[in-house]
Amino acid sequence: MIELEEAQEFVFGKCSKLSAEEVEISKSRGLVLAETVISNDDIPPFPNTAMDGYAVRASDTESAPVELKVIGTLPAGKVPDFEVGSGEAVRIMTGAVIPQGADSVVMVEKTREVETSDSVIVEEGVKNGNFIRQPGEDFVKGTELFDPGTLIGAAHIGVFATIGLEKVTVFKRPIVGVMSTGDELVQGASDLKPGQIRDSNRHSIKALLDEMGVEVIDLGLIPDDEKDIESALFSGVEKCDAIVTSGGVSMGDFDYVKVVLDRLGEMKWMQVAIKPAKPLAFGLLNGVPIFGLPGNPVSAMVSFELFMRPALLKIMGYEQIWRPYLKAKATTSLKRRKDGKVHFARVTLAKKKDSYEVSFLEGQGSHQLAAMANAQGLAVLPNGEGVKEGDLVDVMQLSEPEIN
Repeated sequence: MIELEEAQEFVFGKCSKLSAEEVEISKSRGLVLAETVISNDDIPPFPNTAMDGYAVRASDTESAPVELKVIGTLPAGKVPDFEVGSGEAVRIMTGAVIPQGADSVVMVEKTREVETSDSVIVEEGVKNGNFIRQPGEDFVKGTELFDPGTLIGAAHIGVFATIGLEKVTVFKRPIVGVMSTGDELVQGASDLKPGQIRDSNRHSIKALLDEMGVEVIDLGLIPDDEKDIESALFSGVEKCDAIVTSGGVSMGDFDYVKVVLDRLGEMKWMQVAIKPAKPLAFGLLNGVPIFGLPGNPVSAMVSFELFMRPALLKIMGYEQIWRPYLKAKATTSLKRRKDGKVHFARVTLAKKKDSYEVSFLEGQGSHQLAAMANAQGLAVLPNGEGVKEGDLVDVMQLSEPEIN
């Protein structure tokens, strides 16, 4: 067996960042910038009001309450063609250009219209610049806004649109092919015959990839036939940036994935000192990374979390490639035996004010997918005799914990 860190180092060392490409900003969320984004404009580009109210001269409000003559109305998008003089005010809407002569805005809640004339009573004095957004207040033209390596979120896309960018240069969104192998596997709702099981791995792995925002190609359910497996793999490497297989990576006589990949690719077959997910195959076929995950459904998902997810995030240019980890107090105990492996136990997570608690789920077998479905995390159990109630454990967080 080899240690987890050694296996991860080998996998990550073979995975390089993908090439950069331009994409429309609407398709950039979840991708990583490959070039610096520089502002094309001052933002805001002109002085405008942050409130509905009245544009005035601050000096006219010093003796408030004071009555001012209303000389016009300014909605957002209209260029003012008048100037605010002494004793005058302009009704103005949020985002509208501040007219010449005005140096402050009184919010509408601090005013009262005079019904018998075109006047407004300003009930409180304001200072120069009140509720005015100045040009370049957010950033000025030429500002380096975002560096390469920035993970693009919704607000970044809003900034791109604000400065007039229609496309940005990002590291490519990978295309990942997913296949399962095995004569025992079937799909659909038909009754199972003796020896048959329904393929779950392909569906759960595709869902994990969807969650990451990568493009997924379903390479199908492949029987235990060398020619079929070879054909599926070659078809996949022609159009994919990575391929993941499930099953056929152990040491059995009918592990045809191993036979084919040994003949065609540069593969390493590992027995990793972890439980579940001990067997792992990884290598390159025509330069494309191939991840051979174990066939047991929980093992496949744990192996994905420990190897494939961080490797894909690396090639996408992510700086943070790991799921978040936290420390939590065990509310239940879990015994294990010393076997030289790190165990990853399925747990539920609960947040208690500033701390976390975990409970170990029933059904910790590598074939028991229900516990994985109910888990919010994987508790990391070093080689030893297990965890007692009240012990602190490290937990890889898979989803948000319950709040109690």
